[in-house]
Amino acid sequence: MTTVEAALRNMEADGPVSDHGSRALIRLMDVLAASAALLFFLPTLLLIAAAVRVQDGGPALFRQQRIGRDGRPFACLKFRSMTPDAEARLPQLVDGEWAERRKLRRDPRVTPLGRFLRLSSLDELPQLINVLVGDMSLVGPRPIVADEAPLYGRRFAAYCAVRPGLTGLWQVSGRNDVSYARRVAMDMWLVRNLTIRTYLALILRTVPAVLGREGVY
Repeated sequence: MTTVEAALRNMEADGPVSDHGSRALIRLMDVLAASAALLFFLPTLLLIAAAVRVQDGGPALFRQQRIGRDGRPFACLKFRSMTPDAEARLPQLVDGEWAERRKLRRDPRVTPLGRFLRLSSLDELPQLINVLVGDMSLVGPRPIVADEAPLYGRRFAAYCAVRPGLTGLWQVSGRNDVSYARRVAMDMWLVRNLTIRTYLALILRTVPAVLGREGVY
């Protein structure tokens, strides 16, 4: 039994309040919107992929195992914004800021192009593919890695009740400027209030949040 499976077995889940009809409609909107967005952004995707490759010869995409719905792992896609040896360098950089937010405000591993991609949120465009294939939704909790599961405590099973999202309450409410505990609370609110109205409202709030770049680094 994996760590994720054990956690799900031992934790109580508070499922989303949306009914099956609402969840089916959300999935339909995910597929239609992700398909349209991928077609619209195709030239941009190709241009960014080429630029990332040219800068240092490394891969254009960064694939990281994240936890999805029902605790299933999936490869979350991003344009690579760090140096190719970023994972190996991480243990040397972990500090109090990392422990609190799982992010570093001034991460020396981020490339100049990667910083631009992060500030503009263009690095997350490949996650539209994750949405299209069903790993993610346009709206949901931010996808986490396995070693973050204990930080959710008994709320981890509730996190696993829905698909993680490309955007969500945390993503439009300060992002990395928010403490991890606050992020968990926001994720739990979203899980319990994931309705069509909430879905559409958060998508609309995402545009000014991306343009404002609050909490992005």
